[in-house]
Amino acid sequence: MSSVCIYFHVHQPYRVKRYPFFAIGEDHAYFNNSDDCDLNNARIVDKVKGKCYLPANRMWLESLERHPQLKLAFSISGTALEQFQEYAPEVLASFQQLVDTGRVELISETYYHSLAFLRSMREFREQVALHRKLLYDLFGVTPTVFRNTELIYRNDIAHEVADMGYRGLLTEGWDHYLGWRSPNFLYHAKDRPSLKLLLKNYKLSDDSAFRFSDKNWAAYPLTAETYGDWISAVNGSGELVNLFMDYETIGEHHWEDTGIFDFWRAVPGEILKHPDNDFVTPSEAIARYRAVDEYDVPHYLSWADMERDISAWLSNPIQHDALRAIYEFEEDVRKANDPALLHEWRKLQTSDHFYYMCTKYFADGDVHKYFSPYDTPYEAFIAYMNVINDMKLRVADALARAEQAPLPAQEALAEQTLTWKERLRRFFLPQYD
Repeated sequence: MSSVCIYFHVHQPYRVKRYPFFAIGEDHAYFNNSDDCDLNNARIVDKVKGKCYLPANRMWLESLERHPQLKLAFSISGTALEQFQEYAPEVLASFQQLVDTGRVELISETYYHSLAFLRSMREFREQVALHRKLLYDLFGVTPTVFRNTELIYRNDIAHEVADMGYRGLLTEGWDHYLGWRSPNFLYHAKDRPSLKLLLKNYKLSDDSAFRFSDKNWAAYPLTAETYGDWISAVNGSGELVNLFMDYETIGEHHWEDTGIFDFWRAVPGEILKHPDNDFVTPSEAIARYRAVDEYDVPHYLSWADMERDISAWLSNPIQHDALRAIYEFEEDVRKANDPALLHEWRKLQTSDHFYYMCTKYFADGDVHKYFSPYDTPYEAFIAYMNVINDMKLRVADALARAEQAPLPAQEALAEQTLTWKERLRRFFLPQYD
């Protein structure tokens, strides 16, 4: 028997506008740019709402009614849910309608889709707790399965997640760590047998997520019948087929005219043609199947790029500088005791900001360029670091008000800001001025 677990990730970051150096100390609206279509968060949500969220949710609701055996799972970042509440309440209502069917499971994650686990385990735990509370407030559910940002995983992350009480975790089923084994079984974390792992079948997932509209692909055009046959072929050599992908795959990355909606409308029926196939949510898979082995991942693993590591976010000096800069004043942000400032600091932790700074080339570089709203990685870095330095001024001011401490010299902070420009010139742009 093969059980199919279909999981989609839904995420929208708060994109930082093109924030100039001379705005530091003057402009605190980092994510608001009504004159810039590429970076206007409300407009982006509205665009994706029409191309993906509303039509895809209608399609899945109809499929759930047509196929009583169908089950789905979603994780929705806190930053996406916030923007749905503010800019597209009808999108939030459509996700609530799906959850209300009782056959759609919500998965836990960090509220801000962050890389906090790399720098601050305290912040990581707090963001997970904030996301759990938001899911309960909006959907009335408490998730028992976790997925980390971009499916990033390592043994120590599993230990932390197990300590937080989760029963299961989603991650990548990568050949380097699986060896001869198949991703089509349930596994458990190293030294934590109570934490079950659902491993993404990256070949089948990427066939529909990335290769579907590639006319140079040998299997193009992919039909639902063919896809159903590939999944059914797992019977006898596996128990669980995990199809994990970004939700925006449907309608946004692959537009409607590629046939992506017709494909997914037909897939459930094609899978169910095989009498041994069915659908499960992640928590049902954990309850039904026994873990066959441990999955030992001593180094960071993700679902991104060809390397399946964290180089998409941390592979060059500007990314490392930016990540260090946002976390180096964590304690000061907390001491400032300003909820609005803390919230904005956390929005700056979203992994997308560092993704936009990636300078990788060839196939992966093309993907990064597609997803980035900036013209270059360096433009993303400059805007981000200018915002960081403005936030440092605000934090210093908040601390001074709270503690009656003298403000740091404005000149010193301005000089610190210039060092980022100098570092950028030294490492990447000798011609930059």
